[in-house]
Amino acid sequence: MWWWALPAALLIGAAAWTTTTWLLQDLDKLPVAEQVSTRIEAIRTALAAAAGVGAAVTLLLAVRRQRHQELAAAHTTHDAAERRVTELYTKAAEQLGNAQAPVRLAGLYALERLAQDTPLLRQTIADVICAYLRMPYAPPPDQAATAEPAVPRAAVGGVSTAAVGRDPHEERQVRLTAQRILAAHLRYQPPPADRWWWQRRRVKLNPRHWEDIRIDLTGANLVDLDLSDCRLGEALFSQATFTGNANFRRAAFTGLAHFDQATFSDFVWFDDGTFTGLARFNWATFAGDVGFRAVTFIESTEFKQATFTGHTSFADAFFSDVVQFKEATFAVGANFGKTTFKDEAKFNEAIFSGAAWFVEAVFHDRARFDQVSFTKEALFDQTTFTGDASFSAAFFHNRAGFDRATFTGDAYFASARFKSLAAFSRTTFLTSATFISSTFADSAAFDEATFNDSVSFDDATGLGKAHLYGVRFARTGGPYRRVVLPLTWRREDTADADGWQTLRVVPAESGPHPEPASETGG
Repeated sequence: MWWWALPAALLIGAAAWTTTTWLLQDLDKLPVAEQVSTRIEAIRTALAAAAGVGAAVTLLLAVRRQRHQELAAAHTTHDAAERRVTELYTKAAEQLGNAQAPVRLAGLYALERLAQDTPLLRQTIADVICAYLRMPYAPPPDQAATAEPAVPRAAVGGVSTAAVGRDPHEERQVRLTAQRILAAHLRYQPPPADRWWWQRRRVKLNPRHWEDIRIDLTGANLVDLDLSDCRLGEALFSQATFTGNANFRRAAFTGLAHFDQATFSDFVWFDDGTFTGLARFNWATFAGDVGFRAVTFIESTEFKQATFTGHTSFADAFFSDVVQFKEATFAVGANFGKTTFKDEAKFNEAIFSGAAWFVEAVFHDRARFDQVSFTKEALFDQTTFTGDASFSAAFFHNRAGFDRATFTGDAYFASARFKSLAAFSRTTFLTSATFISSTFADSAAFDEATFNDSVSFDDATGLGKAHLYGVRFARTGGPYRRVVLPLTWRREDTADADGWQTLRVVPAESGPHPEPASETGG
């Protein structure tokens, strides 16, 4: 090519001319007899230099030609490999549409092998398997195989036609295989603890793990799904139906996890799992027992209008962001014992038809239980409310236990209804406690409770038989506080050795409270 040959020729000529000029620059200083031989040697040297430059150019051309041949060979090999991968992928994908169950199984295993050998195709193949699981499917009424042939055929002109239907039992096995393939490659084993350099293992712990895989099983019908110990990227299970048990123990959801309107027909476990992204279970239905024990939620979590039919446990769970259980329904027991809520917790208008356990739970921010209905006992014993706690218009049909609870923020029980025992023994209210218009149909126990700030029992009813031994109020000399006690209570001011302004409150024998409804402390 001229754009390559012309610079090469100019370079060769320049080498010859430069060499000749340099060698003959002092020629006139030599004797005449030596000038001829010197010119001949200079020309010879210049030609040798030009020849060397030409040889170098030739070598570069040879290298360039070899490089082109290598690139062409590499492209040919790559194209052949791509064609082979495409053919294998296309053939395996076509097998998934076959009416014969063994052919569909072969297609699944071919896709799995292809993904394992070709990392760039793993997400695509995972999408294909998820798409297969999203196809309409009705589980068989029983697990026993029928006596009829799985794939009926008809003979026309002596030639068998293609399959016209799929046996539900065989299809169930194909779907179970697809689920197992996903689980096998999403399962992740965490690395061992740090060791000394001579003890470190150099073996790869997760050779079959497909990293950062997104799962889209929206609307899928999943049978006995087991994703325990799996690590998933974005996981979409909205409107999915989980037939049989669903196992997500120790699963890690590193992206969004959407289970909106999902239906769990039997037991489901998320114990010891981690949700790094947004977790949504809005309008989900849990027909069996539910386990969220020791689960960690990093971002916001939503269970709005979720229905829990079986026993539910969030014991030792950790909510790092806002969590919503607004209008959720708990038909049986709900255990939130020792659960930690780092941000706002919203249980507004939730219905607890069974026992509600919040024993030793910790609310670091606002806790909202407004208009919540507790049919059975509601236990908040030894619970810590660091932020404001609102139980306005809550309805406690059975025992309401707040023994030894600590309210660091304001406590609101305005218009709350207590149909049974309301236990606030040894409870500590560090800021205001509001029981305005509360109704106590049974006994109430405030034994050894501590009120460190304002107390409001305006228009509260049913406290004539309250247990009030050892109740203590704010320290002497404290800031302004509003103290409004029920009209049926009588106070006896006593001095406490530790400096508290102690008010030993006992029910009045008769008549209304003789003192003003409020006072200024100190």
